[in-house]
Amino acid sequence: PRAPKGKIDPKAKTSSSICDCIRDDDQREYYEKNSDINSSDDDDDEISENGDFVEPISCNEDEHDLNNELFSDVVKDRASWLVGLLVLQSCSSFILKNNEQLLQNHTVIVQFLTMLVGAGGNAGNQASVRVIRGLAVGSLNNDTRLPFLKREAMMALCLSTMLGFAGLLRAAVFNIPLAETVAITASLYMIVIISIFLGALLPLGMKMVGIDPAHSSTTIQVVMDILGVTITCFMSSLILGTSIKGKISSLSSGEK
Repeated sequence: PRAPKGKIDPKAKTSSSICDCIRDDDQREYYEKNSDINSSDDDDDEISENGDFVEPISCNEDEHDLNNELFSDVVKDRASWLVGLLVLQSCSSFILKNNEQLLQNHTVIVQFLTMLVGAGGNAGNQASVRVIRGLAVGSLNNDTRLPFLKREAMMALCLSTMLGFAGLLRAAVFNIPLAETVAITASLYMIVIISIFLGALLPLGMKMVGIDPAHSSTTIQVVMDILGVTITCFMSSLILGTSIKGKISSLSSGEK
């Protein structure tokens, strides 16, 4: 409800000073009754030169309203990204095809491939969401960017070590041969540490080139699908396709 019309001192800033300068009894009674309820808003009220109250302008007046977006524009934006990521994700099949012989000789790697790729996507998405949230609320800016990235680097080292140990335990529980266990653990460690680095950097890079950082949460999943398969095949080839496997096997036989 509007206050009764009357003259108010334009210099009055709070409810108490407003009540002191009101000469009309009805208007004074109105402000005394509502001063406690609206005390938190009184400091923001502006008073025009003629004594009438002016509604304060919201700082979020220009805020982007998702409900006012055109449906066709949203569909076009989201579909273009999803189709592009779908095409990009097809690269994984080419990588698997090029390493078909390796995977046929070590089928246990295929059994763990879903775990390895999924761990990379999850770890990268976690880092990406943290950056997106920081950009949205304003806590991540030019002053806080470097400390944040240093913290994420430490986080990557810690989490990759923990997940690598968890993968090692899982392989041990399923009685996986030692050479394959080493390949799986090394792949998992590399996948997680790279995914966290990329998850933290991708939203920042998108923002710098004018792309909505929100797209990074889906992009990092596809990128880590490709990199996860690539890293797994590379580490498996390095460990299982060279003399390293023989050394690991001899070490395992010696322990037995």
